[in-house]
Amino acid sequence: MKLLLDANISYRLVKSLEIVYNDVIHIDKAIGEMATDIEIWNYALKYDFIIVTNDLDFINLINIMGFPPKIVLLKTGNQSNNYINHLLISKLNNISDLYHTNDYGLLEIM
Repeated sequence: MKLLLDANISYRLVKSLEIVYNDVIHIDKAIGEMATDIEIWNYALKYDFIIVTNDLDFINLINIMGFPPKIVLLKTGNQSNNYINHLLISKLNNISDLYHTNDYGLLEIM
């Protein structure tokens, strides 16, 4: 599974998440710091990434455009990098299910 971390998720999580996930990249490195939601969407679609975000705008995109790409929406509020890291690692099976299904394209994690 490949994760694309949105701007609102710290780039510092890339290294620790790469231990568990096949490929993890932050949008700052993939596209650039000022990437729009559509640019992020298109990049994820082109390169088969799951977008990890806490930006509710991606719900609108998935409702309008469908999926892929698929979205992991973090509904955790303002949490530490350590918390988000552990949360994404603990939800590996759920994110794997999202990656492999054709039935849904959004996973909300609280």
